[in-house]
Amino acid sequence: MIHYWAGAFIMFSITWWLAFFMALPVGVRMAEQPEDGHAPSAPENPRLWKKALVATLGALAATWGIMHLIETGMISFRPPPAAADSAL
Repeated sequence: MIHYWAGAFIMFSITWWLAFFMALPVGVRMAEQPEDGHAPSAPENPRLWKKALVATLGALAATWGIMHLIETGMISFRPPPAAADSAL
């Protein structure tokens, strides 16, 4: 059972970062008059909390879907037992 939760946590972590990085450029507006010392390409209001929430919801859905596919056997990372014996 611990392997299931460890795998789910790793899957969630990877999908969360993927979703977060995909959400970062969405809705970005650069400041028209950037302050001294700020990069001209820096976003005016990045709304990171909203993007983190979207990434969390997306990662939860993706993790649930992938873990469901693994549980039902539609995705398997192990070779079928008969395939290993019949190759000889």
